[in-house]
Amino acid sequence: MTDQAQDREHDVVVLGATGFVGRLTAAYLATAAPEGTRIALGGRSREKLERTRAELGGRAADWPLVVADSLSDADMDRVAASTRVVATTVGPYAQYGLPLVRACAQHGTHYADLTGEVLFIRDAIDLHHEAARASGARIVHTCGFDSVPSDLGVHALHVHATRHGLGELTDTTYVVKAAKGGVSGGTVASLRGQLDIAKADRTKRRIMVDPYGLSPDREAEPSDLGDERDPQGVVRDDALGGFLAPFFMGVINTRVVRRSNALLGYAYGRRLRYRELMLGGGLPLGPVKAGAIAGGLTALVVGLSLPPTRKLLDAVLPDPGEGPSEQDRENGFFAIDVHTTTSDGTRLVCAIRAPGDPGYKATAVMLGEAALSLALDGDALPPAAGVLTPATAMGTALTDRLRAAGHAYEVRAA
Repeated sequence: MTDQAQDREHDVVVLGATGFVGRLTAAYLATAAPEGTRIALGGRSREKLERTRAELGGRAADWPLVVADSLSDADMDRVAASTRVVATTVGPYAQYGLPLVRACAQHGTHYADLTGEVLFIRDAIDLHHEAARASGARIVHTCGFDSVPSDLGVHALHVHATRHGLGELTDTTYVVKAAKGGVSGGTVASLRGQLDIAKADRTKRRIMVDPYGLSPDREAEPSDLGDERDPQGVVRDDALGGFLAPFFMGVINTRVVRRSNALLGYAYGRRLRYRELMLGGGLPLGPVKAGAIAGGLTALVVGLSLPPTRKLLDAVLPDPGEGPSEQDRENGFFAIDVHTTTSDGTRLVCAIRAPGDPGYKATAVMLGEAALSLALDGDALPPAAGVLTPATAMGTALTDRLRAAGHAYEVRAA
């Protein structure tokens, strides 16, 4: 914990607690946080906060309420100064997030969010990384389904390879083998915003498509690894199960993993090549399934980019604050394998499994445990500050917490 944040009123403030994922995160903390953890609920409306607290009940019944507007610098300073950690679900983050990042960086307050917005993270790095390093704040983006499994999965492979003297990581592929869950309205809103910004600004568009768009030093990145752009169509790789399609979250996850590697001084390896795919399967249906996934992803991006089709999609896609029923959240799950080959030729896989809808129930666990790790794990955390990633800010401490919460991260020989 930073010196500035040792003596604070709260351990964790959940900002956006009246929103869909914010409520789920608060509900998780109400059951999972250790006794004595000082948690507060934050949002713009006292009335809605009181209603949320009453609905949560139990241990949350006495949690303090923090009324604050995310666009108010004064409010964000007050929130940051009151707590050790802010866990925020207030998005789209490009619209609402930077005042809080600034305040946390200045006050030495740790921060965790659920953003998948490359351009927002790039702005946070450029504007506030140095201030956060100076204050000791850990600003940790992507603490949900994007990009915790990606980042911690590759980190777990690195830890295993290092421990057993297997060399560095080289070709590494994240494969979504199976998943069941709904599409987040917040994710859709963020995608809309990112597409609009990229369409209006050529410089921003270049950052979005750059595989190293979140690098701490773009010029220091490897230039001899070949084409590392995100896959665009169907890939056939029999060693990975047959026919595969691009994973739609790869555009953020891959950049987070590469940032982790750079922040760690390229500990994963200077020859790391990383991509993310979804499994279609083998013949005869595998290419059809993979083609449908790839085509659907392209259609969604193109559809949201064009005004006439965007209107049609807006009528059917979920709005921010909307989400699946409790039964659907409980019935969701994901199964991911992260494959790598080390520099001595060893093939490893990290099997990642979790119950619950990936973008809702499982994400609430990830954000909740990230907040608890930042608030409570102290010397177990890596010695780092600034605009970080889950792996560089928390690393094995967060992986261990997620395992204890029922998520699996198991490394074995492939």
